[in-house]
Order: sequence, then C-alpha cells, then structure tokens
Amino acid sequence: MPRPAECAPAVLDPLAEAAQGPATAGAGRPGGPLRSRLAMLAATFAETPLVRIEDEGIDLYAKLEYCNPNGSSKDRSAFWILKGAIERGEITSGTTVVESSSGNFAISMAAFCRSLGIRFVPVIDPNCNQLTEAYLGIMCDRVEKVTERDASGGYLATRLTRVKELQTEYPHVYWPNQYANEDALLAHYSMTGGELCAALPKLDYVFLGVSTGGTIAGVSRRVKEQNPAVTVVAVDAAGSAIFGQPPQTRLLPGLGSSLVPPLCDRALIDDVVIVPEPAAVQGCLDLVRRHGLYAGGSTGSVYAAIGHYFARRPAGGPRPTVAFLCADRGTAYAETVYDPGWVARSFADRPDPAQWPGAALPSAL
Repeated sequence: MPRPAECAPAVLDPLAEAAQGPATAGAGRPGGPLRSRLAMLAATFAETPLVRIEDEGIDLYAKLEYCNPNGSSKDRSAFWILKGAIERGEITSGTTVVESSSGNFAISMAAFCRSLGIRFVPVIDPNCNQLTEAYLGIMCDRVEKVTERDASGGYLATRLTRVKELQTEYPHVYWPNQYANEDALLAHYSMTGGELCAALPKLDYVFLGVSTGGTIAGVSRRVKEQNPAVTVVAVDAAGSAIFGQPPQTRLLPGLGSSLVPPLCDRALIDDVVIVPEPAAVQGCLDLVRRHGLYAGGSTGSVYAAIGHYFARRPAGGPRPTVAFLCADRGTAYAETVYDPGWVARSFADRPDPAQWPGAALPSAL
C-alpha cells in the first residue's frame, strides 16, 4: 500500500535539453543520432489545457492529457523513459524495446520508437481494444498477444512472463518496466504536476487514477511540495489489487492492476475511492453529456469518484478547488464503454451504478 517517501529531485525544465536540437543535444555524447531525434519528439509536446467544468458544489478543473502527441497521459512517461535510457546509453540504435501494456503506453512507445528508428515489441492481451491492436500492428513489426489468464483472473502476470521470455530472443533488449521506472515518476512530477501547480496555485483536492503508479507518484509529490495541505485522492477499479482488494477479472483497461506496482509506494496519498466498472461507464456518459468531454474509461472512473466523494462530504464552507486528469479520449472505447449493447451484455450481473458502494477508504493508509 502506498506510503510517503522522500521527495523526488526537482526537474525544472523537462524538455529543454532534449529540445536543444541536433547540433548541441547529440554532440560528443552517447546516442548522438537518437538524441537528435529526441529533440524532434520533444518539439511535439506542449502544455496540456486545463479547463473549468461546471459543478454545483466545487470548482472543478479537468486537465486534458488526451491533447498529448499520441492522445494520452502515457506519452509523457513513455517519452521521459526513452529519453533517460538513451542519455544513459541503455538504448542504442540496435536495441529492441519490449514492454507489457494494456493499451496507451504501447501506443506511445510504438509511435516514439518508430520515430527514433528502434524496434518495439508490445505484449498485449484480449482486453486491448481492436483499434489499439490494429494501430500496433501498423506501427510495430511484431506484436505479442497473450491469451492465458493468470492466477488473479487477469493477464498482467502472463504478460510480464512473456516479456521475460522475449528478452532472451534479441541480442540487446531494453525493458522500460513502467511499473517501477523512476523516469515515469519524474515525467509526471516535472511535466503534468509542474503544469498543474503553475495553473492552479490554490488547489484543495486532486483526484488521480492508479494503474502503473507513475502518474499518481509524480503528480502527488509535485502538488504536495507546493501545497502540503492538498488532499490527494487515489481512484482505483473494483477488482484491482493495488489497495488490498482481492484481484478479480476486470473488463476495462487503463485503471487498476492485479499486482501492486512499486511506483505506488512513492505516491503521497490521503484517500482512496474504489469504483466499480458500471459506475465508470456511467461516469464516462455523464462527462460527455454534461460537458462534451469524450474521455476513456479511467477518466470516467475518476469523474464518478469525484461525484461520489463530495456527495458524502458535509455541506457548507468555502468551495474547494478540485482537479483531475482526462487521461485519454473515448475513441478507443466506442465499441465498449460507449456501446449500450456491450455494456448491457458485460454488466448484466453487476449492480446498478446508482447503488455502488464506492467505499472511500480512510486517510491513514
């Protein structure tokens, strides 16, 4: 379970070095040609928008991480991981990158590795939606898909086993290990968290979905560094093992895990809300119908968690300022979350979203 830890080192200008350009970024240093291409990738990043959306009881802001180059918050961790590995000489032009991903991280890695001219082999599972799988088939020369469930009923352990097997098949392999890679934390500490702090000097709550742990570890540390009183609320999926629930089969990618990612131990968390998947679907529908934000399943979970959390808080007092991330767009979920037929078939035996317990766990984690 996540515990406070010492603050990560500050990185004040995350893209400056990579964006220096070919003449300076690659001169006399490891991975010169790759560093030149990194500069081009760095130029595709911009600060993601922060928009205020209407709410009766709180001042609510959504940070649109789906405006990143490949459409999700995973672009930031993928870029930072590749940048760090190239600068340390861990990735060269002859390296094969192999990684397990349920979707967005694989998309980010596939796009960036193709731009860098290095091989990327994603390891996916049946929960990967058709659109993402088709994209990976275009961008990658090889896509590995596991179909056997692990002991928890999910696929993560099976995917990781396949990653280890693939590392023996290539002469020079780099495994990003997004579940434990410090660069994933630094990406969101420097970029996502830094932008959020600059845009909202007064922030009372931030709600963050939890999966591999990089986003919540980085953002939580950055916002608490600026304002120790801010309340960080982690949002997890019902059936995820991260906060001590028994692992169960889950249908929606992007949130939760059947294992506890090491990066979660670096996060500074005050409260936790567990969201059943039918409530996540309803959160997506509410977000698009009320505010026109067409977002993915994890964002629907977070939006549902916000409504549930504040509905159970005493009324009165000043309106709190609350922020959350829209991690990706809803496009990849058109045939699942946004398909009434799929929802009816998939959750026929689940409780109505209005009845979900959505237990907010106590602050003392």
